[in-house]
Amino acid sequence: MMAPPMDASTPTRESPVAGSDARAVRISGIALIAFLALYAAMVISAPSDAVQGSIQKILYVHVPTALASYLGFFVTAVGGLLYLWRNDDRYDRLAHSGAEVGVLFCTLCILTGPIWAKGTWGHWWVWDPRLTVTLLLWFIYLSYLLLRSFTEGSARTARFAAVYGLLGAFAVPLNYFAIDLFGGAAMHPENLERDSLGAGMGLPFLVSMLMGVVAFLHLLAQRVDLASLQAQALERRLQSGAARRGGPAEDIPGSGSPGTGALSVDNDRGSAL
Repeated sequence: MMAPPMDASTPTRESPVAGSDARAVRISGIALIAFLALYAAMVISAPSDAVQGSIQKILYVHVPTALASYLGFFVTAVGGLLYLWRNDDRYDRLAHSGAEVGVLFCTLCILTGPIWAKGTWGHWWVWDPRLTVTLLLWFIYLSYLLLRSFTEGSARTARFAAVYGLLGAFAVPLNYFAIDLFGGAAMHPENLERDSLGAGMGLPFLVSMLMGVVAFLHLLAQRVDLASLQAQALERRLQSGAARRGGPAEDIPGSGSPGTGALSVDNDRGSAL
């Protein structure tokens, strides 16, 4: 008995790239579960700050989300640079995925910051240099995502996004060193240094930072895996359409980018679907 034909839009894992992405998701997922249990135990058992009280424990969420957002924007810059160099859609997908995960963690950082600020400063939000630059960083990469969503998935879009992601990365060190640059104008605590935490807080903080890295890697692996499946599904639809027309399948530059929904080609090449 012959197997029923597969829908061209059904994602499968035929390529080695998609298979490696799926393995990365599984491995990072196992590590995330293991770290989650350790993280919860360490944060619960960590001593409370003598001045701030229990509200200080939001440190173990706020700072790791900031680190994860930095990692996401760094991946966007590196992926964009590699795409400009190699012209390989896999790097464009990596850059786009990094931006999505980075914006997610930056949003969590912005949401947890005011909770901590209300408990320590008495205000939900102040236009502190660090907070202001963090909000600017969030808008920079949100604009990157909107650019990818509202434009066609062409090679031109991918190149423009790569350059934008590279330039946007300069806001990351500006954000980190904002307190040093603005000196006494900053209400935000200084960047943590060795022995700057109270007794018994160092190990929980280290575990929370590792937790942020593992969570970032897992979400990035999931997003890249989904992007690879979307690219494969699009390629099969193009091949299926070409087979019905009796001609070769056309390539769509940058069509593998996640979330672009790019199923159209330039006017001079005609419609591919």
